[in-house]
Amino acid sequence: MNIHWQSFSDFLAMGGYGLYVWGSFGVTALILALEPMLAVRRRNQLIARLKRQLRAETKSAGERRTPPTPNHPQ
Repeated sequence: MNIHWQSFSDFLAMGGYGLYVWGSFGVTALILALEPMLAVRRRNQLIARLKRQLRAETKSAGERRTPPTPNHPQ
């Protein structure tokens, strides 16, 4: 296999496989760029959901407690 090109356009053409080669590089680069952003987004969504769940559980636990009455002190 000869990997010497005569010009930059020959390098880009990759012996007729340029679209496949550069398309593969482009898709890979796009995925590598998107993955960390999506991971951070999912992390932030999870933290927000857990905070909402904690607030809801704290609120429902507070509502379940019956306030002490003068006739029935706890």
